[in-house]
Amino acid sequence: MSILNMIDYQSNGQVSLTSPTDMPNAVSFLWNKQMMVSFNCRGYAVGQFMQPEPAKYAKGPNIEATTFIQPEHPYYSHHPGRFFYIKDETNNELFSVPYAPIKKPLDKFNFIAGQSEICWHIEHNQLEVNLSVTLPVDDAAELWRIIVKDLSGKQRKLHLYSYFPVGYMSWMNQSAHFDSELNAIVCQSVTPYQKVADYFKNQGSKDNTVLISQRRPDSFETRQGIFEGESGLTNPEAIQHVRLDNGEAKYETPVASMHFALTLDAHSTDELEFVFAPVANKAQIKALSDNYLPTKHKQSSGLSSDDSWNTAFKEYIDQAVNCIDISTPHDELNHFVNHWLARQVFYHGDVNRLSTDPQTRNYLQDAMGMVYIKPQATKDAFITALSQQHRTGAMPNGILLNEQAELKYINQVPHTDHCVWLVICLQAYLDETNDYSFLQQTLPFKDSGEQLSVFEHINLALEWLVKQRDHRGLSYIAQGDWCDPMNMVGYKGKGVSSWLSLATSYALRLWSNVAIKLQEHELAEQLSVLSLQINDSVNQHCWDGNWYGRGITDDGVKFGVSDDVEGRIYANPQSFALLANASDEQQSQSMIEQVQQQLFTPFGLMMLAPSYTQMREDVGRVTQKYPGSAENGSVYNHAAIFYAYALYDEHSNKHKDTAWQVMSKMLPSSEQGDQIARGQLPVFIPNYYRGAYFQHPDVAGKSSQLFNTGTVAWYYRCLIEKLFGLQGCERGLKIAPQLPSNWPQASVTRRFRGATFEVDYKQSQSSEAASTVKVRLNGQPIVGNIIDDIEAGKHYKVNVELS
Repeated sequence: MSILNMIDYQSNGQVSLTSPTDMPNAVSFLWNKQMMVSFNCRGYAVGQFMQPEPAKYAKGPNIEATTFIQPEHPYYSHHPGRFFYIKDETNNELFSVPYAPIKKPLDKFNFIAGQSEICWHIEHNQLEVNLSVTLPVDDAAELWRIIVKDLSGKQRKLHLYSYFPVGYMSWMNQSAHFDSELNAIVCQSVTPYQKVADYFKNQGSKDNTVLISQRRPDSFETRQGIFEGESGLTNPEAIQHVRLDNGEAKYETPVASMHFALTLDAHSTDELEFVFAPVANKAQIKALSDNYLPTKHKQSSGLSSDDSWNTAFKEYIDQAVNCIDISTPHDELNHFVNHWLARQVFYHGDVNRLSTDPQTRNYLQDAMGMVYIKPQATKDAFITALSQQHRTGAMPNGILLNEQAELKYINQVPHTDHCVWLVICLQAYLDETNDYSFLQQTLPFKDSGEQLSVFEHINLALEWLVKQRDHRGLSYIAQGDWCDPMNMVGYKGKGVSSWLSLATSYALRLWSNVAIKLQEHELAEQLSVLSLQINDSVNQHCWDGNWYGRGITDDGVKFGVSDDVEGRIYANPQSFALLANASDEQQSQSMIEQVQQQLFTPFGLMMLAPSYTQMREDVGRVTQKYPGSAENGSVYNHAAIFYAYALYDEHSNKHKDTAWQVMSKMLPSSEQGDQIARGQLPVFIPNYYRGAYFQHPDVAGKSSQLFNTGTVAWYYRCLIEKLFGLQGCERGLKIAPQLPSNWPQASVTRRFRGATFEVDYKQSQSSEAASTVKVRLNGQPIVGNIIDDIEAGKHYKVNVELS
């Protein structure tokens, strides 16, 4: 099957996958402020909602541990999903949609990922089935519609069965029944607890899961074991009897299965609608039914129910207003940027990955991405974060988003990098908005009622970073820096991080420039001197001859160096050495060459190499992760985008093609082998693709399918400010593009400070390291490359010539 037949890019932004087997784990996701749910092409689902902590409303068939969303999520026959069985009464032909659980080859299959809806279009047994799911704006609920159409030209008698497994809900109390008044299967449970205090804490929890039908079923079953019987899910015993047993689950694993007898005249259609949701009580079920199934008892009339909720949800997703629309020689980039990138950035920044305690580094970087969509949200995030800063200048490991929230998981482990992101991410806000007055706003501290300006808060954060260094002038790592699982380098209190040292130097350099703008010249000089001193320390203790090592352990052992058999070279120190101006020209050339040789793969830039194959106790649990997965040498896109940004930040144009190579590899290509190896739909950038390319080439490139990643904020920033060179500054919009040398032209529409800029680029073929930029504004040449005196609401025509 050709890639053109397998993946279809549609003009409205939708992406269609025409095979459920070539990319079996390909997913897309939907979210609102209350929930998130992802579906793979076969119908398996992973969903959670906030109450206020993340909780599941459909689980596996046995007890599950509570954890965050995992990469490379495994699917299995009894995995939670949303399925329908369809049986022809005439010949007993049985198949399931979208594909699982029967997994019978279908005549036609389309998995369609849209911004506000996920659909399947299926043809089989002379039937057309259209299945779709969307969400409301304000409720934790899935809104389903299935439409069945005859293609045979004859009357058809069919039986349709929902199969929504709810899973093992509680070892204390679980049951299910059909409520005829509500026209719903209600799966009830009691959240298990041991401590008396938890009983009161759980009051009001949505412990129940409900499937509400628009139409009254002909029969139903709520016992998963009875539904499946001895025949298994490929031919459930209950369906063999046509009518279900109307059984009630009494401390048995529940399922929401409804049976509908359908009679289709030739070429006619029938339509059913459902709501699948977590609920606390009967009143909530009724409210969901009234809100989203207002004509719940109607028979098929060819008319859909009120879709105002669908319009409202689309309007919510459309808040991800793209600040840039592009047309380039790279079709995959055009489609992703114009339809999907801002959506993923908005997801991170608007709902904070559906967490009540996002890691501080994630919270700030996600907020950075929002500056290009909704700058006020970025500003609000900084206010929230800085209000939880300690008076010492230290930032917490996580940001608490409500009064009941607690620091969980990794946020209970001391990390040392959070302060650096304040400066790095705030710089993007200042560039985009020119809102330097924000720096004078006063804010409190978590442990002090004293009010200091944002500028002073940042100064304290930098003071804290500078103090957290050893006798060599290198930054302590404690139990992790940006790399969460690097937890044993400094747990004895002596280990240091070259990356954090360089990131601190970079932050000091950036803030020195801000201090100059605020006429704080003495402070600016102090910051600049400190940055240079840290650079000298890193060069003295961490330069390994051809690249920078990753750090020095508690016992004084350098790692990430040429003597290491595993973990010989890491990407991050090289990236931030460039950003901090720590490396001279010879060093920069050497480490860029080494990164190219040791870390580049056909699927992108690996975070480190070679991947660790066994525990190294002076580095930590990163070395225990499977080689090529996550931080242990995967193509970890967050680290890769740092490298691309650093290459662009040199402003020499010498490395623009390499930077573009890094960025382009984050998107699946149009080549069939690459697409299948990744198994990734081009609707989001995953946190990683499998690495360890030289160790495990057979699984290299495999997508994690995890859409939670700090990559996208940086990707957006790279694209706008570096590749297309449309970066804000005090005077206005600076034009300094670094287009790939093989792009003769491109065009961009950029929305900036209330104005619209229509930019056309032309690049001569000899511009591999283009350094001359000529700008015409509304047909007239300008002096320099900054467009100033920008008026909100005005439309500007810009021509850029690169040579």
